[in-house]
Amino acid sequence: MSDLAPAAARLTEPPALTPAGFVNEFYPSFWWIPAGILAAALAIKLPSIIRLWTDPLLRAVGGLLVLALSVFVFVAPSTIASVNRITGVPNISGPWVYSLLTAFCGSCLLLIITWRNGLSDRSPRTRSAMRWVLGTYAAVIVALWVLFALADMPEERLRDLDTYYANTPYAREMIVLYLLAHTVATLVTNALIWNWVRADGLDSLLRWGLKFLGVGYALQLAFDAAKLSAVGGRWAGRDLDWLSTAVAPPLACLSAILIAVGFILPHTGQYLHDRRQVRNAVRELRPLYQLMKTGSGGGVPRVLRATPELRLIRRETFIRDGLLSLSRFVDEDLRGRAYDAALALGHPPDRAKALAAAVTVLDAADARSHGRERDGGDSGSGSGSGSGSGEADTTDLLRDIGAVSRALRHPDAVRAVRERAGAADADADADAATDADADADADERVRAAGPVGREGVER
Repeated sequence: MSDLAPAAARLTEPPALTPAGFVNEFYPSFWWIPAGILAAALAIKLPSIIRLWTDPLLRAVGGLLVLALSVFVFVAPSTIASVNRITGVPNISGPWVYSLLTAFCGSCLLLIITWRNGLSDRSPRTRSAMRWVLGTYAAVIVALWVLFALADMPEERLRDLDTYYANTPYAREMIVLYLLAHTVATLVTNALIWNWVRADGLDSLLRWGLKFLGVGYALQLAFDAAKLSAVGGRWAGRDLDWLSTAVAPPLACLSAILIAVGFILPHTGQYLHDRRQVRNAVRELRPLYQLMKTGSGGGVPRVLRATPELRLIRRETFIRDGLLSLSRFVDEDLRGRAYDAALALGHPPDRAKALAAAVTVLDAADARSHGRERDGGDSGSGSGSGSGSGEADTTDLLRDIGAVSRALRHPDAVRAVRERAGAADADADADAATDADADADADERVRAAGPVGREGVER
């Protein structure tokens, strides 16, 4: 008896779950996984579609996601049973799902043609291709319903409609028609995508999106192969139903996810790239914004739920207004000396220009805080005093606020340029003082010589 116990225990153990068994086990809820992912993708894309409703490509991508989501919602066994029960027609979900899948295939093909050729392309070849797709797939959908009306399909099938009725007149033609329409659309779309991937000059996001699409449509071809093999097995008297019920569903789910990613990635990626650039620009202007805010006593009022674009515009406007108010304190001579000093310190011209502008703005801010406004007299020198007539030209400062703000992020470099420019200013003042002393000594000698001396000097 003790020898028989392990054998009995092994007999009572549940059998190992095979891949096909796993799919069959979770088949009723299997379809809701891609449906949930597609719904999330649609929710992410929906704000852009609503905001940019005039963009036909965005609308087309949104419609494509809706069709793909509808396919997976209506192919779930629970939904199939509900639709059959509500309509009172057994298996009416069959042509309905086939129609949605056919419409999805035609929409993918149309979107690829329009996307690749561009919205402005209205050549006879493009228009003819689009008319062919629309006409062919509309005719296929009509034919599916006509064949369903002619077929005798009284027994409801929630999972294996394709194989169960594979030998039934008219139902057989309906099943083959939708599979062939799907296969042709997948082949053509796949060929267009991979030809496009090999084109030169593609944006990296677009190229990656096309690669996702290519892999997704390759899986669609595997789905068609599994379905057609299962149907062909029924015709040959062999049981290959597992290809239709256990192999094709995972391929369809993974394919739909990859196709959704492929269509969304270029648009969403570009949107995220643009948003990141705007946010970086806002952060880039922070040093100059803080400097202007210190002088004005307050910054831009906060606006609840303000978009990054609005924040950037408001920040740029505030900075430019602040620079305009500093124009009467700007020392143009200091900017020239700071530029020369930056070049002498080894900075390239563009960097030297930005550092010189940063030094000038800091000096103007200090001058304003101490009330050292330019007096409009003759051009002179001296940090913070400012000189010249009228207000200084701030055109370069207003145009290059990004470069000036980036320069302010490196206070050590700005300090070095400012000190060197100040030293050059001190040397210039010393030379001017020496010349003035020499002139004063000459005048003193002339006065000491008396009238004769002056007369002699004059002569």
